[in-house]
Amino acid sequence: MSVLGNTFLTYGAVGNREDLADIIYEISPEDTPFMSSIGRATATATLFEWQTDALAAPNPANAYLQGDDITTFDAVNPTVRVGNRTQISRKTAIVSGTQEVVDKAGKGSEIAYQMTKKSKELKRDMETILIGNPQGAVTGTSAVPPQTASMLAWVKTNVDFGVGGVNPTWASGAPPLPRTDGTARTFTETILKNVLGLVWTNSGQQPSLLLVGPHNKGVVSGFAGIATRMRDVGSKQKAEIIGAADLYVGDFSTVSVVADRFQRERDAWVINPKMAAVAYLRPFQTEPLAKTGDAQKRLILVEYGLKVNAESAFGLAADLTTT
Repeated sequence: MSVLGNTFLTYGAVGNREDLADIIYEISPEDTPFMSSIGRATATATLFEWQTDALAAPNPANAYLQGDDITTFDAVNPTVRVGNRTQISRKTAIVSGTQEVVDKAGKGSEIAYQMTKKSKELKRDMETILIGNPQGAVTGTSAVPPQTASMLAWVKTNVDFGVGGVNPTWASGAPPLPRTDGTARTFTETILKNVLGLVWTNSGQQPSLLLVGPHNKGVVSGFAGIATRMRDVGSKQKAEIIGAADLYVGDFSTVSVVADRFQRERDAWVINPKMAAVAYLRPFQTEPLAKTGDAQKRLILVEYGLKVNAESAFGLAADLTTT
């Protein structure tokens, strides 16, 4: 192969226009299954509280004489007062005045684009904090930021864990410490059945969601309780190959199996969405910051806490292998 002398090639050209697509492709995942499934509540203080109660255990000896006089009375137990702390999470951006006005591919306003991106990043942070980060409630000081107790500090009743694992031990108030991890072991259907049975026994609730990491999503697909997956296909439609385990049918409840990228791979969460909420003291808000030069500054902020109505309505298969 050869090129004749003085052939003008693109390599030496000066005036060729660039070919830059007028679209920006965002490839990072932004789904937040835990936050999206649970409720939304309002907090009016940095410490927000609620009460829980439970019925007495059944008494199989509850039989009395005819005409018996009542001289003693059953114990009356008070409710349990629990709560959590709010936490401030934020993202910031600063864009020069020049960058805001120049002609840009794929976006009009640079600051608007950046704040949209930051809001998605903030939601990913919150999902990780609420279900993936082992943290207890922290009151906070002028030098220490407050923290909200995550699921790993709340759930203590319905847990199947490995050797050396220790559940949280709080009795009232805001859970101060998260659970202690134990030795990892393979996730089995026996473990999942045990957790589902514990939730049913201890709360009478029927959870509807099983959140797992990507590795253990594949493990669950091999469980015998996975429902047969069938889907109607029209005469002019192409058939689909369905390989994901979407529904697990257990002895006590049927749960949708969903992978959560932001939880820990070593945890499998049995979730009752009706029994938890994100409580907002200050909902998502974007604020312009003081202009001190030739740039625009923005802050996006949220102040929130995790409200768990009754931790016994949830379950955890802990200390699972991740490969």
